[in-house]
Parts: sequence; C-alpha cells; structure tokens
Amino acid sequence: MCSSDLQYASFSFDTSVVDLVMGLAAGAALVMADEEQRLSAAALGRLLADGQVTHATLPPGLLAALPDGCLPEGMTVVAAGEACPGDVVARWSPGRRMFNAYGPTEATVCATLAGPLAGNDAPPIGRPIAGVRALVLDGWLRPVPAGTVGELYLAGSGLARGYLGRPGLTAERFVACPFGGAGARMYRTGDLVRWTPDGELA
Repeated sequence: MCSSDLQYASFSFDTSVVDLVMGLAAGAALVMADEEQRLSAAALGRLLADGQVTHATLPPGLLAALPDGCLPEGMTVVAAGEACPGDVVARWSPGRRMFNAYGPTEATVCATLAGPLAGNDAPPIGRPIAGVRALVLDGWLRPVPAGTVGELYLAGSGLARGYLGRPGLTAERFVACPFGGAGARMYRTGDLVRWTPDGELA
C-alpha cells in the first residue's frame, strides 16, 4: 500500500507545513481534510479509515474524540499541539507507531519528539530533534540537575528572529545564550520540565 499523509491542519496554522512537507518529501499521497472533517470527529474518522491514511499529526484532544477503530492498523500517528494524556496513548498506540511532539512556533513548529509510545502513562516530550538544543535552566540561567524542574529554553538554527513590531517582547523571550558562541540566542518557552534519567524531557 502506498503511503498517505493526512493534511489536517489549516494552512493558516504552522503545523500544516509539517503535514505538507512530510507527505511530499516521502512521495506520499496527501489526503486533504475539508472543513466538515476538521470540525467533526466522526467525519474525520471516516476519512482516516476510508482514505487508508498511513501518517497523521493530530492534537490529543481530537484523538480522544475519534471513534474506535478509525485509525488504521500499522499507521504512524503523532500527537502534537497540547499535552498528551496517558489514556490517549493507551487507546491508540497498540498496533500503531505513536509519537508525542512538542514545539512552539518560535522554534519552527517541532523541537522535541518522544516515541514510539506505549502504556498508559502521560508521555514525555522526548529528546531534541536534529538542529535543536534544549536547555533546562534555573532563574539565573544555570543548568539544573537531571530530575530537577526548571524552565525550558530552546536554541538552534530554527529559532525565529523575534516578533514583528514588538521589540520589547522579542527581548524578553529571545535572550542571549551563555552556552553558545558570540551572538547565540535561545528562546524562553515558559514551560517547566525536567530531564528524566534516560535523557528525555518530561
């Protein structure tokens, strides 16, 4: 069976770029969700099943609302856009490859990835993807030990330059990176995380 990637996100939302590029880069068919299918879990479920979708990136809240049996066996599903609860993993990971993605728009959509997932615990947000550096820092911008909660900062080539016409907010969120070369910056996410013993962010 040929690969088919669901284009679920509206083109006004950053995640749509991931849907589009992932499908085109793999030579997959792009299965387009229309407005009705984006607004109705039942209609989207029919599209997923009838279209034999092999790859989809969906928010956990929508995954929780989808009807049983609509995600084809063997498909790859990425939960993204909000925290993924353990019951969503328990429901949809068996028989499929499931991942949990995290990333603010300011860091070019996706910054970390966890998976393949299994079990019924809330998943971690994973490890940084290629080109991203994740730093867990205290209030004085010092790295915290593994297991200690700190604020997540992101660095790397995918960072935005800032907010158009908002220099104050840009200066507050995009700060100098003390762990990089001259001019290096990092993005202050505001999210509190910790490193797990196996090197993932949770």
